[in-house]
Amino acid sequence: MKTTFFLTILSFLLCTSAAFAQYTDVINSNRPGASVGAYAVGKNVLQFETGMFVDFQEHKKLNTEVDAFGLDFALRYGLFKEQLEIRWEGAYQFDTFTSNTTIPPLEFNRNGFLSHTIGAHYMIYDPYLKSELEKPNLYSWKANNSFRWKDLIPAIGIYAGANFVFTDNPYFPRTEPSVSPKVTLATQSHFAGRWVFVSNITYDRITSDSKELSYILTLTHAFDNPKWSAFVEHQGIDSDIYADALFRAGGAYLVGENFQLDAYVGAGVKNTPTRVFAGFGLSYRIDAWHEDEIIPIDEQDPKGEEPKKKKEKELEKFEDDGNIH
Repeated sequence: MKTTFFLTILSFLLCTSAAFAQYTDVINSNRPGASVGAYAVGKNVLQFETGMFVDFQEHKKLNTEVDAFGLDFALRYGLFKEQLEIRWEGAYQFDTFTSNTTIPPLEFNRNGFLSHTIGAHYMIYDPYLKSELEKPNLYSWKANNSFRWKDLIPAIGIYAGANFVFTDNPYFPRTEPSVSPKVTLATQSHFAGRWVFVSNITYDRITSDSKELSYILTLTHAFDNPKWSAFVEHQGIDSDIYADALFRAGGAYLVGENFQLDAYVGAGVKNTPTRVFAGFGLSYRIDAWHEDEIIPIDEQDPKGEEPKKKKEKELEKFEDDGNIH
């Protein structure tokens, strides 16, 4: 999901004398929710996420209906370093639009991209990278699964990209520019062993007359069987064309280390239009070209001191009395 699932938690629990930056032992998908996690897929990792959806809308004031189905996709590739990925994503919809203001009702078919973007995502802060490397407590389940305030410190990622709108797209005004910027701030926290909280703030189509500001809050939980996870999500959208508060819920099943299946349902709270939607999909990862970037143990300072600074302090102590304390 963008939502990023519990799968990233497993890699953190496996940390011992070395830490890995982004890559996880199992696939880390943003599906099936609408949010995106703070983490990238990992250097030289290629990941494909796709699904089908249906969306039923009824506008009380305009007396119109839309019955839609479509395909969404995301192609992600880790480039140059663990924290960076490039991303191509979009959603293509087919629908039947019905206006009940005439007798007989006026009905016609439409199709086009609801979204089509290309951009780059970079994780700028990872609280787990230089946190104290804690091994699991073999004597206390509570110690390993209880809530800790420091777990709320999130990883932070940023995304910058561009929307591409093709000619005669029925879902955008004719004045819509063919290219417009999009930026997203993503945070991700792991806590109490099996919970992940993701938040997004997105400013979309910035140079367009239909610019959009939105936020997403996603909470994911892994079950006792770690192959299964579930999520709930809230999204708020505000633009001159469309505004709504959406809610989603669903789950994912890990078929293998590189393969995930998912499904979700959702609805809006307004009647202009009323929306009910659902979808299912899959995520697949190719990591044959990935090589783990291991952080040397002398750089994994639990107190957050850089190795260079520690050496400088030791040198100062030596110059004071000729001995290293």
